[in-house]
Amino acid sequence: MSEFTQPQETVTLTIDGREVTVPPGTTILQAAESTGNRIPHYCYHPGLSAPAQCRLCLVEVEGAPKLQPSCVTQVRDGQVVHTASEKAKGMRQGVLEFYLANHPLDCPICDQSGECKLQDYVHEEGRKHGRSREPKRVFGRDDFGGDVLFYGDRCVMCTRCVRFMNEVAQDPRLTVVERGNRSVIDTFFEDGVDGSPYAGNIVDICPVGALVSKDFLHKARAWDLDHTPSICPNCSQGCNIDLHVRDNRVQRLKPRANPEVNGHWMCDYGRHRFEWMNRDDRLTRPLVREAGEARPAEWGAALSELLERLEEARPIRAVASPFASTEELAALRRVVDALGGGEILFRSPEADEEIPLPGFPQLARRRDLSPNRRTAELLGMERVGDAQGRGGLESLADYTGTLIVLGDALADMDADFGRQAALYLYLGSHPSAAAGQADVVLPIPTFAEQEGTFINGEGRVQRFWPGLIGPEQARPAWMPLGVVLSRLGVGNLPGSAGEAFLAATEVLPELQGLRHETIGTRGAILNEPVLLAGS
Repeated sequence: MSEFTQPQETVTLTIDGREVTVPPGTTILQAAESTGNRIPHYCYHPGLSAPAQCRLCLVEVEGAPKLQPSCVTQVRDGQVVHTASEKAKGMRQGVLEFYLANHPLDCPICDQSGECKLQDYVHEEGRKHGRSREPKRVFGRDDFGGDVLFYGDRCVMCTRCVRFMNEVAQDPRLTVVERGNRSVIDTFFEDGVDGSPYAGNIVDICPVGALVSKDFLHKARAWDLDHTPSICPNCSQGCNIDLHVRDNRVQRLKPRANPEVNGHWMCDYGRHRFEWMNRDDRLTRPLVREAGEARPAEWGAALSELLERLEEARPIRAVASPFASTEELAALRRVVDALGGGEILFRSPEADEEIPLPGFPQLARRRDLSPNRRTAELLGMERVGDAQGRGGLESLADYTGTLIVLGDALADMDADFGRQAALYLYLGSHPSAAAGQADVVLPIPTFAEQEGTFINGEGRVQRFWPGLIGPEQARPAWMPLGVVLSRLGVGNLPGSAGEAFLAATEVLPELQGLRHETIGTRGAILNEPVLLAGS
């Protein structure tokens, strides 16, 4: 190319009669998907190399001597592509027939049923009746170690799992053994994928039910699950995930694609730590201490008691949890400041080391094992305690001023904690022995039951949404704290999580210019506002 030749900025082609303009280097499959036209495929995955071996994505390109694999064929100016021509559909029908020659028809008991593309492809374009007269191959079930089971009969040899372990995890524990119709995925070692911190991703990317999770096995049908976008709460990476919920209980966590944070992946540490979201021992209504006994009260009565006691109680100290939302932590900071200021302590568990994903180094299981430590630090809160998130609160055991605890279950503190406090307010989702001395107890939802934001370790503000229905009387902590602020004449009472986020900018200037709407599902870096389209 001459030094005076300008690189081509876009390529325009025609796909199924529709003109499409895309950047150079785009494949036909990607160009088609940008218009909503999904070409059937198996071996291709956007986070892996493309071997073009499944032959299901073949399309007809005018001028080409034969059908082209759309997953590796790059677009060219003026190209005319037919994804649903007789040749393309006939080829796909033949490929699907070969897949079904050995694939067992065990859809009623397969965990992939309902989200299996083989079902969809065969229903849309497959032959009505198979012609094979040979018995199907039988490989049976194999334990790959860890949380992974392998059903060799169902495998369509797309090799996504092998490529993930080789290219992304860079931990080659899987390979293809034998040849031809005897080919099967196998492990190199007796322990299989056990010990590989990202092995659960091979279950996510398996397009059929060949690789399944032991934990999820026969637990729920895909069509029974509600999917809610959320953020993994198990470290400061802030992986984008979906909560898969049935009967108001989280059944599993799945990674949600975000190229800026976790790509298409998540670690097994975060994937398997969700059962605490399903705990039944919950604080279900406000409690007010009267004559030495905590008694249930209505919200109005509990807030009235709190506001009346706050008029007298000074000075103030607080304990916060880095598992609370940004909106809740900021509301606590504002309350403490409005009451004359005081230190806010938080405890955050830490791992011994970070565990990166070698082939996608942006992703790691971080040392900070809490999702919102960055917010606590930005708000001037002080970390105390050990690496297990315990200790550090001994100085508060006999504190005589106003004490507020937000979100920390105080699991390592005894039942006398806060006994000497002039006013002890506990806002939590689960009961705690150390909250037994609280003058007012207010039930709050977990992050999985409310809308809010976390700020991850790199300073990305990310939203989560409620996937579970919490106790009827549980309220996000920014609500009762907002009532306190309103009573003190500091701002208006927020009516939504979005308004609570805007109120947080008063103590978090790094958030200024951001709103829930502009953060969206991909997040936004602190102090880098994202404008809405047309604004």
